[in-house]
Amino acid sequence: MSLIPVTILTGFLGSGKTTLLKRILTEAHGQKIAVIENEFGEENIDNEILVNDTQENIIQMNNGCICCSIREDLRETLQLLAAKKRKGQLDFDRVVIETTGLADPGPVAQTFFMDEEIAEQYLLDSILTLVDAKHAQTQLDDRQEARRQIGFADQIFISKTDLVAEDEVQALMHRLTHMNPRAPQKAVHFGEVAIADVFDLRGFNLNAKLDIDPDFLKAEEPHDHAHHDHEHGEHCDHPSHAAEQGSHHRHDDDVKSFVFRSDKPFSPAKLEDFLGAVVNIYGPRMLRYKGVLNMEGTERKVIFQGVHQLMGSDLGPAWLEGEKKTSKMVFIGIDLPKDIFVQGLEQCLV
Repeated sequence: MSLIPVTILTGFLGSGKTTLLKRILTEAHGQKIAVIENEFGEENIDNEILVNDTQENIIQMNNGCICCSIREDLRETLQLLAAKKRKGQLDFDRVVIETTGLADPGPVAQTFFMDEEIAEQYLLDSILTLVDAKHAQTQLDDRQEARRQIGFADQIFISKTDLVAEDEVQALMHRLTHMNPRAPQKAVHFGEVAIADVFDLRGFNLNAKLDIDPDFLKAEEPHDHAHHDHEHGEHCDHPSHAAEQGSHHRHDDDVKSFVFRSDKPFSPAKLEDFLGAVVNIYGPRMLRYKGVLNMEGTERKVIFQGVHQLMGSDLGPAWLEGEKKTSKMVFIGIDLPKDIFVQGLEQCLV
C-alpha cells in the first residue's frame, strides 16, 4: 500500500482554519479526505459538517470524507484510521490534521518520523499556516505559539486582508518573510484556495528521496537581515509596543531565519560532526532547516532537511555541466546564534 499523504493545518485562533477546512471538504475535487481534529470545542467544524454529539470517534460524511476527533493520542488515531483503511472499512485518500489555535505543530510533525509504524504508513506532505491579517502583528508580538506556527510553515495563507490597509498587509508579509523565507505566502478570501495550493506540496519530505525545490538555489532571499538585527524587544517591557511603532523593523521576533552560502565544498565528516553537535544543543529551538550541499567526494547534490533533532539527507541529481556548485542552507529557529552556526559551517569547508 502506498503511503497516505498528510497535511497539517495550523494557525492562531480566529485565523480561518475551519473556514478553509470546510472549503476543502465541500469542494468537488473527487478526493476522499480523513480529517483529524485535535480538539473539540470552539474550534470544531460547524455542526452541518460534523455532528459532535455522537459517541463515535469517526464520522463518515456524505461526500466520502471522514471526520475524527482525537480523544486519544494522535498516534493511536492514525493507526486506527490506517487499520480501517487496510481492512476496507474506511475509504480515504489523504489525511488533514487541524491543530488547535494554540498548538505548536512541531510535536505533531515529529510523530511522522519518530514512530516507525506511522512512518511506514504515512507521508507528511506539508504544514499549512493560516495568518489573520487584522490581528497577526499583535499575536506575533505576544504569543510564541503564533511565531512557531510561522517557523514551521511550508505554505502561509493570509486571511482577512480585506479588513486592513494594503501597507499593513505588505508590512506583515515582510515580517513573515524575515521569519520564514522558505514558505510562499498567499492572501486568501473566505478560504477560497485552489486544491493545488493545499495538497501534494511535498514541502516536508524528511525521509528518503528528498525533493529539491527547483528554485531553492537560484532565488536570492529578498533580504538577508543579518545586517540589521532588530533590538527593540530587548529593552521593551510591553509585548505589543512594537506594533504601535508601525514598522516591521522594530520587531525583535525570536523566530528568525538566516541563510548560509558557500562555493567551497563541505567535508562530509566535519559537517556531520558539526550538525550533530548543534542539533544536540539547539535541536529544540531549530524549527526547520534545509539545504542543497556541495560535498567533497561526490558529483551529486546532497539534499538535507530537518525539524528539531530529526535530520534526513539524501543524494540528489548530479551538478549540471557549467553549473556553479554553491551550497545553500536555510535555518529557521528560536533565537539561534547565527555567528556560532556560520563560524562552525565555515570550519567544515574543505
